[in-house]
Amino acid sequence: MSADLEEFAELIDNSQSIVIFTGAGISTESGIPDFRSPGGLWEKNRPIDFSEFLQSEEARRESWRRKFAMEPVLSKAKPNKGHMAISSLYERGKISAVITQNIDGLHQASGIRDEDVIEVHGNTTYAKCLDCGARMELAEVEEIFSKAETLPTCGKCEGIVKTATISFGQSMPVEEMRRASTAARSCDLLLAIGSSLVVYPAADIPLMAKQGGAELVILNREATPLDAYADLVLNREIGETLASVTKL
Repeated sequence: MSADLEEFAELIDNSQSIVIFTGAGISTESGIPDFRSPGGLWEKNRPIDFSEFLQSEEARRESWRRKFAMEPVLSKAKPNKGHMAISSLYERGKISAVITQNIDGLHQASGIRDEDVIEVHGNTTYAKCLDCGARMELAEVEEIFSKAETLPTCGKCEGIVKTATISFGQSMPVEEMRRASTAARSCDLLLAIGSSLVVYPAADIPLMAKQGGAELVILNREATPLDAYADLVLNREIGETLASVTKL
């Protein structure tokens, strides 16, 4: 094992309370396209701002068209080596929380309990009413939308229904950000994995861990703006690296 991987493994072994912070890079190995990278989805399709979604029925229709066009890819995605390595650390009692920018639900699918996953950008595997918060399953939304692109409305209050994700221009979820901040400030090691660390306020979370006295490891294929704050930076493939240090 190379020196940097040995150091990584030692940091994990010596920690008592690890917080994981993940971005899109961990899920690309499961076949889920990155949004921000060159050639990514946002280069091909302009993101729909939350205010536009609220104001325009056509914007809502386009949002659902994109969602259901992507659904065959998302529904087939399975946890990869990186997800399973994190899950193995969780099973060993090393991880206190997984904070994720991802909306794919793959951490839960890998075996991490819902209550220990903090989704700061929401979840695309179901929908919610924007007024009362009632949950709506995607199968029901798709059935409604398949009939002449009829827009779904809430069965309880007739409010606008949207995937349970955080869109551009939409406020970050207050409770999830509070939980993420608390977890980061109380851990002894934070692993930032597969995140470009350019999207705020989520990218502040690794710095909160440093301010709380934790060590910080950044594992990402490319350099990030927070590399200078890290105790260890690894520009490596994510799944293979995590599998090697957790001995999967």
